[in-house]
Amino acid sequence: MSYFKNISYALRTVRKGLTLTIRYFFSARFKRNKRPVTAANYFEAENGTFTVQYPREEILVPDHGRYKLHNEIDDCIVCDKCAKICPVDCIEIEPIRAVEEYGKTSDGTPLRIHAAKFDIDMAKCCFCGLCTVVCPTECLTMTDEFDYSTSNILDHNFSFSKMTEREINEKKLELEEFQKEKEAIKNTSGAEKQAKPVMKKPAGKPVFKPRPIPKRK
Repeated sequence: MSYFKNISYALRTVRKGLTLTIRYFFSARFKRNKRPVTAANYFEAENGTFTVQYPREEILVPDHGRYKLHNEIDDCIVCDKCAKICPVDCIEIEPIRAVEEYGKTSDGTPLRIHAAKFDIDMAKCCFCGLCTVVCPTECLTMTDEFDYSTSNILDHNFSFSKMTEREINEKKLELEEFQKEKEAIKNTSGAEKQAKPVMKKPAGKPVFKPRPIPKRK
């Protein structure tokens, strides 16, 4: 009896599944109208198809989301906070300290470090958003771009530095010369201090020492 019951149960489930499939097959001849999520009857539109012709059509994504990272390098002070807090080490920075202040960001923060390299490997990114939180000038943000698929994984490495190899070498040489001059001045001032005779302080008056009070018997 259990054998025939299993056959009956299988036929009933197949019939129910085919009925549901045929119902949606005929309703797929019509297309649903686009409605915003805030519409009162948004979840009532169950029948019909709603296929987006991507990439000609796109579904709008929220403005505040965790998508592709972007760095506005002109506002970056190369503080290295984003690279330090990144849990997967997807941000790689090569800083070059400038010999003097060479500009300011949009919020008035002085620029004292050049960004010879600022690369973000989005293939490693876990989209935690920590780097955007710690950025003091808010130059590191997440855009609304979510589709940057490619057949080569190396294309997910995005570079934001605007410095050329010639500029990088020039800034490095300037820093080396500045450090040499600073070290030479330091050594010269130290030698002058050693050559200067040390004047002995005149003997002062003897320090008065109070007598101890005798203990009472």
